[in-house]
Amino acid sequence: MTRVLVVNAGSSSLKLRLLGADDTVERSAEDLAEVRDWPAPDAVGHRIVHGGTRFTDPVLVDPDVRTALDELTALAPLHQPKSLDGLDAVSELYPDVPAVACFDTAFHTTIPDAAATYAIPAQWRERYAIRRYGFHGLSHAGCSRRVAELTGARRIVTAHLGAGASLCAVLDGRSVDTTMGFTPLEGLVMATRSGSVDPGLVLWLTEHEGLSPHEVAETLEKRSGLLALAGTADLREIDADSLAMQVYVHRIAASVASMAVSAGGLEALAFTGGVGENAAVVRTKVAERLAFLGVAVDDDGTTDGEVTARDAAVRTLVVPAREDLEIARGTRAALHVHGGR
Repeated sequence: MTRVLVVNAGSSSLKLRLLGADDTVERSAEDLAEVRDWPAPDAVGHRIVHGGTRFTDPVLVDPDVRTALDELTALAPLHQPKSLDGLDAVSELYPDVPAVACFDTAFHTTIPDAAATYAIPAQWRERYAIRRYGFHGLSHAGCSRRVAELTGARRIVTAHLGAGASLCAVLDGRSVDTTMGFTPLEGLVMATRSGSVDPGLVLWLTEHEGLSPHEVAETLEKRSGLLALAGTADLREIDADSLAMQVYVHRIAASVASMAVSAGGLEALAFTGGVGENAAVVRTKVAERLAFLGVAVDDDGTTDGEVTARDAAVRTLVVPAREDLEIARGTRAALHVHGGR
């Protein structure tokens, strides 16, 4: 099996890449109609946001799996339907080509119970499968693997910064903590998402201001974050010394320090994602806040490479996000398990 069509369906975008046997990008598009003129793939790999507790590795999609994925929609109502729409559309186009689901939550299933468990009644945790799942796992897995190859580091923190944003603590190639939790709303300040807020605030808004749970959720998801702080969700339009930038950087730096605790130290820090790769000002400001951990950068604005300052104890890198490579890797592994189908 050589050629893999990678389908990455986000909440507001669709990215399609056809990768050859050596992972060379043969075709790329953002419209499914274009795929009809491409060479037929040997397999299709899909990014699926949520795998719940059942799916901890890439899996060949069959009717049972497809039904199970649909049942997980309640855990990621903004993202899962788009992923499944992409799965169905491409499966209709290539009905005889095996499809593999690769999960954003899977990389984080190795997080220890101490980091994954919420301090809420056991009956809630068990009945509703409530735990810290984490997301962006495909990006964190690929990024941390690349950092380990380049540096030999064992204790790594990866920062996936884009419209959505999260950090991951990686120890010896395994996720041991992350900033997103039961939903992708927890953690860092994002483009339109608030990140972590006091749960008491949510209760106060519903009880004292009469806002419905739906109104609160919509506001925290779509009208908060950088948009609420600066009037724009585009970091490129935000002044480097503004309150919005200060809040954004503060949350990232504080969370990197927290992730370092989970990893038992910090040997390498890697930035990836649209902001992580392109916003040198963010990397520099975060590094300044983390000087006490040995982080220092000499950042010339590179979008791919090392930016570690001379004599810094922690190596800092910029790694292009290549979720497509991680999906192709997972797709081939899943098909190998199923006898090369």
